Amino acid sequence: MSEKIKVLFVCLGNICRSPTAEGVFRTMVEKSGWQDVFHIDSAGTAAYYVGEPPDRRAQKQAKARGYDLSKLRARFISPQDFKKFDYVLVMDKHNFGEMEKVQKYCKDATAKLQLFLDYHPDKKGQEVPDPYSGGENDFEAVLDLVEVAAANLLKTLLAEKGLTNCAC
Repeated sequence: MSEKIKVLFVCLGNICRSPTAEGVFRTMVEKSGWQDVFHIDSAGTAAYYVGEPPDRRAQKQAKARGYDLSKLRARFISPQDFKKFDYVLVMDKHNFGEMEKVQKYCKDATAKLQLFLDYHPDKKGQEVPDPYSGGENDFEAVLDLVEVAAANLLKTLLAEKGLTNCAC
């Protein structure tokens, strides 16, 4: 397979939900042995934290489950992301609307824009709640949602590409 499957996770500031999704999905991809098949990234619709690592609470909760977010850095989305990525997976409806606006500025946009939880069997059309103003339980709840959606995303994308010997 020559062309990688390119996945971008998006939230508001790119310090809580989208880097959590990136880290969880990246780890699942690596454990499944398909890391050479994927390009995975995350970004935010607001430039509040560009260059900063994920929220310390997100890192702490992720690390407790075996996901390392420490090397990730926040970045701001670009219209070009709609040409660079195959899937743009957004955490909530407000940011989905923001991404629809950005998509209009990308000529020849090819990415599929979706809510990330469309890959969760029980949460299609729903949002990953923003844990930023909450406590550790809120970050745990995000991880619970992200793990299920990420596992289903991986299975779905591998199946679409005819890659079936997945240990995920």
